[in-house]
Amino acid sequence: MPTPLTELPIRRLTTADLHSCADLSEDRGWPREEHKWGLLLAAGVGYGIDDPDTKGLVAGCVVTSYGPELSAVGMVLVAERYARQGVGRRLMRHVLTEAGGTPLTLHATPNGQSLYEELGFAHAGRAEMVRGRFHLSGPAPRGATRPATAEDLPAILRLDADVFGVDRTHMLARLPAFADQLRVAEADGALTGYAAAWPNMETLVVGPLIARDTETAKSLIVSLAARTERPLRTDIDVRHQELLAWVKASGLEPIAFNAVMLRGTPALPGDWTRRFAPLTVAAG
Repeated sequence: MPTPLTELPIRRLTTADLHSCADLSEDRGWPREEHKWGLLLAAGVGYGIDDPDTKGLVAGCVVTSYGPELSAVGMVLVAERYARQGVGRRLMRHVLTEAGGTPLTLHATPNGQSLYEELGFAHAGRAEMVRGRFHLSGPAPRGATRPATAEDLPAILRLDADVFGVDRTHMLARLPAFADQLRVAEADGALTGYAAAWPNMETLVVGPLIARDTETAKSLIVSLAARTERPLRTDIDVRHQELLAWVKASGLEPIAFNAVMLRGTPALPGDWTRRFAPLTVAAG
């Protein structure tokens, strides 16, 4: 007799499961995104359920912890043949048990939002994914940027902790190796923003994008776009209406919306006015 789905064990995923995770993404019609999976499995904790027949994954997800203040849940996927059989709910209940009292955040697609609401997550905002070839519309934004150096890392970490509200050192320390570009903006000798651009399939994803104001965010995007031939992709908090209008006028097209959802906290920590785009929606 086959083992019921409710009895299949949930185990920790590691970087050794990278290809199985990418296969699971592909099974659901998502890009394989091996580069992103590698970062998430290295910096976070993955959970998965193995298929006893195919030896692939029935389901998987990754939780990125930022200490007792916040953890981000991402890449929640269930293989097509096991969809709508309660597997995702079971995996998420396991994540909630493991998290204990730690507040959680995630970006939900419209298909997954009802499940997360059932599990106690509340809607807290939206992010819009945009993608396309960037061609500057209008005058160039004011403000110069430059490539980040190793000496910039302490200042980047301080700025990020202030804006994001929690310490992301274990994630950001991986950015120089993970990203194709990492640039900073300065004014009067002080760091006013930073942004990375990293390869994901045929696109270059802009994120994180942290800046003191919209003009600085624009300068960072322009400098990243000028140094790649790939289309850009990013997920921008919809409250940043000016930046969204500008990137759309500059060739990036709207693709989808994700709901920002929270459990165990009424709001995300930090300063959303300077947080324009995440590293990836899978890591908060």
